[in-house]
Parts: sequence; C-alpha cells; structure tokens
Amino acid sequence: MSIFRSTRASIAVDIAMEAGNIAKHWYDSAHYRVDAKADGSPVTQADLEVETYMRTALREHFPDDGVLGEEFGDSPGSTGYRWILDPIDGTKSFVRSVPLYANLIALERDGEILFGAINLPSAGVLIHAERGGGCWRNGMPTQVSRHDRLDGAHVMATWLEDWQPATISELTSQGVVLRTWGDAYGYAMVASGHADAVVDYTAREYDLAPMPVIIEEAGGRFTSLAGERSFQRGTGVASNGILHESVLKLVSQAI
Repeated sequence: MSIFRSTRASIAVDIAMEAGNIAKHWYDSAHYRVDAKADGSPVTQADLEVETYMRTALREHFPDDGVLGEEFGDSPGSTGYRWILDPIDGTKSFVRSVPLYANLIALERDGEILFGAINLPSAGVLIHAERGGGCWRNGMPTQVSRHDRLDGAHVMATWLEDWQPATISELTSQGVVLRTWGDAYGYAMVASGHADAVVDYTAREYDLAPMPVIIEEAGGRFTSLAGERSFQRGTGVASNGILHESVLKLVSQAI
C-alpha cells in the first residue's frame, strides 16, 4: 500500500512537519508573547507564525485552493478544495510546557474530508490519513483497537468540566477508564489503538476537521455527540467503532 495517493496529501504532510519544527522551536525556547483572544483563550507568537507559514506554503503549491485557519479566518478559493488549519491545537498545553500540543491540517472538498494530519512534534508522533489510503503513524500503518466492552475501555476527554457527574459515574461504574489526555492527542491515541474512544463536548471545526478521515481510515468511527457524521457540529466522538454506540448513548445524555 502506498503511503500517499495524491500530490496534495504528500505536500500537506511536508507542511505539517515543517509547521511542527517551527512550533517546537518556540516550545523549546519558552520565550514568546502570549495574548488573550476575545473569548479568553490564549494565542501565542507560535500560533501566528505557524499558521502564516502553513498558509504561505499552501498558497505557493495550490494558489487557487481555499484556506480556513483558526487565527486568520477564511480565504475562499476557486477549485472546490479547502484546507482547514489549526496551527497549534492545545495552546493551553503548549504555554504550560506540556508536550501534547499538535499541528492540524485537513483537506475538504464538497463537505467531505479527504485528508487529515495530526503532528505532535514534541511527542515525536505524526499521524495522517487520506481517503482510501489507510492511516499511518510515523510511516507505518496503524489501526484502532479491537476492545469490545466498556469494562476496561480507555476513554479520553480534553477536560471533564463539561461532563455531567451522572455520566462520569455511569461510565466508571461500568469499568471505563477516563483520562484527560485530550485535544488532538486523544484522537491520535484512538487511531493508534492505545485508547478506545475520545469525547469532545466543546470543539471547533479547526479542532475536528482531520479526525473523520484519520479515525475512519484507521478502522474506527467518528460522529458528533448527536450521532451525525460531521465535524461541524461543535462536538466530536471518535471510537474504535465497536464501542461507538455504547459510548455515544452514555455521553450524549448531557446534550
């Protein structure tokens, strides 16, 4: 099986890796400006520099493609392709020197995600997938777990503040192991078979865009908490597929 099916996917992986080099430079130096956005979330020099680089590189290779990025908004294109960028997913982790931040890039056409990449430069993990081409972790094929019961299932969350206490109690009473290794890292864990599900009660399309193709090409399932196969509903659930309905039934009670 070839690691790439299209030129766009190959170039996108190169861009994600260089974006990671830029982010890791700032992460390792630990000297950068941190500002607050209107919603109170942090944005750093690294976020801005990484997205600037990604946009510039995409414009050089695919000048007529659209680009949507977290920091600089929407730049419409004319080809029907749109790139969706999160320069640093997990900025709160980044500024506290937690090495689980990621660079995210996805390619969309006609509402379908064709390609996605999660680059975790300080963790040394790169996961990417192209529709019909499988999911790859550090150059090797990767798959979701085959765990088939809630007892012993590892479920990731970015944070638990959004969870209803009754939901947490119900999951743990059935033997589910809850861990807050969230953001893109949680999805990477599911795609690699190291976790069985991840739940996002609050997420934006920049955070979720790569996940449908990555999780599905790894053999799993991705939906919103309402069960829709969409990354644009502000919520996300990814699983190994086997446990999806069981997890979804419990975690969707709070919406």
